[in-house]
Amino acid sequence: MAEEKKFILASSSATRQELLTRAGLAFNVAAPGIDEEEVKASLRSRRATGGATAEALAELKAKKISGSNPGVLVIGADQMLVCGTLWFSKPETVDQARDQLLTLRGKTHELFTCVCVARDGERLWHHTETARLTMRSFSDSFLDDYLQQMGSRALDSVGAYQVEGIGIQLFSRILGDYFAIMGLPILPLLDFLRTHMVAAR
Repeated sequence: MAEEKKFILASSSATRQELLTRAGLAFNVAAPGIDEEEVKASLRSRRATGGATAEALAELKAKKISGSNPGVLVIGADQMLVCGTLWFSKPETVDQARDQLLTLRGKTHELFTCVCVARDGERLWHHTETARLTMRSFSDSFLDDYLQQMGSRALDSVGAYQVEGIGIQLFSRILGDYFAIMGLPILPLLDFLRTHMVAAR
């Protein structure tokens, strides 16, 4: 695919970068460097929903990077995992990953994924997908083996799973867009990029 125009991905996520690269897109990467936990705490205190929080974070990332890159399209994305009244963030240790998986075991949770595009500090477009994922009642020994196989990769995503790998074995049912669950609703994003001549029409 011919490179027509570059954009910036405001994310350090290797998975999002891989999805865009495999789609044949040329882009630059810039980590937005925002305090996501502080933003989440603020929004939760205002009774924001998980979907609204994912949208706010994605927009904040895109706007922050676009403000210092005039005229360039910037893509921000974020996810929120909600189970009942609990909000989840990426685990920082394997023990935290284990705790998250034990909390989610045998339950259905929602995963909100938002992608936002900004230019010159203004939001141009956004799209949010909601997936419902049900974890099976896996055994403790399965969980031990899973975490041993995953190692530090269990810390790369909220919920300590990646459905594109052995994490799929944690689930009994998944409803939602596969790419959004991985971290980026790429099909609607590609439609938007085509209208702005960033992806081939």
